[in-house]
Amino acid sequence: MSESDPLASTPLPTAQSGAGDVPPAVACVCLDFLKRDMLHVYRQIDGLTLYRPGILARKRENEGRFPFPKKRIWTLKRAPSIVREARRFWAKSVKNAPVQIGADEVKDLIYGTLHFDARVVHVYFGHVAVQLLPFIRACPRPVIVSFHGADAGVDSGKPAHRAALLEVLQRATLVLARSEALLGDLAALGCPPGKLRLHRTGIPLGSWPFTERQPPAHDGEWRFLQACRLVEKKGLSTSLEAFAAILKERPAARLTIAGDGPLLESLRAQVASLGICERVKFPGFLDQDALRKEVLASHVFIHPSITGADGNREGVPNAMLEAMATGTPVLATRHGGIPEAVTEGESGFLVAEGDGSSLAARALELTSNPDLYRKMAKAAHQEVTSKFEQTTQCNRLESLYDESVEKTQ
Repeated sequence: MSESDPLASTPLPTAQSGAGDVPPAVACVCLDFLKRDMLHVYRQIDGLTLYRPGILARKRENEGRFPFPKKRIWTLKRAPSIVREARRFWAKSVKNAPVQIGADEVKDLIYGTLHFDARVVHVYFGHVAVQLLPFIRACPRPVIVSFHGADAGVDSGKPAHRAALLEVLQRATLVLARSEALLGDLAALGCPPGKLRLHRTGIPLGSWPFTERQPPAHDGEWRFLQACRLVEKKGLSTSLEAFAAILKERPAARLTIAGDGPLLESLRAQVASLGICERVKFPGFLDQDALRKEVLASHVFIHPSITGADGNREGVPNAMLEAMATGTPVLATRHGGIPEAVTEGESGFLVAEGDGSSLAARALELTSNPDLYRKMAKAAHQEVTSKFEQTTQCNRLESLYDESVEKTQ
């Protein structure tokens, strides 16, 4: 920023500022606060106790699903649409580079940060941080960027995008990732190892209590569930392929695929081509209460994630963790952070990406052995309890805020 910029003379509070017992503040940058599949972000922000979150967002969405005090939300100004379109055309069509914000938007983000007297700024999602790189360069506070999966790999093969992402990784005070696998991806992209920190998804165990199920008889109605956005990386085609094979041995089985997304019609077509329409249902997106009922009515959670054609990968699927917390064994793949949550042969079975035949074989093994099923159910609950409990992960996040402040003093 130039010396003539009015922000240059704005007094900035120190990390020790604050009156009495008022907790310090963190400015949470989440441009869409919040899309309905961002429950994991809401849990992090709402679960903070030692820091007061202030939100920097372009728009407010799903207010009923994600209640938050309006006075703690700074609505960011946007450039006129004609300016945004020109900027997008220049970046994508001329420079083949990521679209980034302009100077006025940088100032607004800084004003919002100072408005909340924030000690630290937390930018959610790596692709958002690339858009906000001009702000990260100018920000008067330490900046944490958290990566959640796809945001670490998509477009990284394009030189200009990769260069911008690398600059984000170099300028951020700390870089958080939801899994060890994702940390490895970020290190491979060039993130300085000393900045990388593991911060796992937090699951509120009180909302997802262990519930013992009675496994059906060998030929009974085994109920399989997958809950996710209907996109390529979720491996839904593999799920259907495997389930069709399962039905040959377990004709009373049922599969529910909960969620919405661009693949719905192609998945319906695959179900029809496999001749399993009567055994598969698509209830659409489910809120937490409806999803909980579906989980508790199910016996096995299936989630055979794959790496998308654009490099899109999973962190650790939230719905899978919620199901595990209730004592639901998992059938999944050795993909992304999934092996960090599912211990092969203990809390579930893992197969190679895209291997529907092996997935079906493992399902038949699990459904043939009631003792194994009960053992895996308890192990699944314990995995989430020991690694992903919400309060523990929120405390961890606040300790990382403290660390980032200390690093910049």
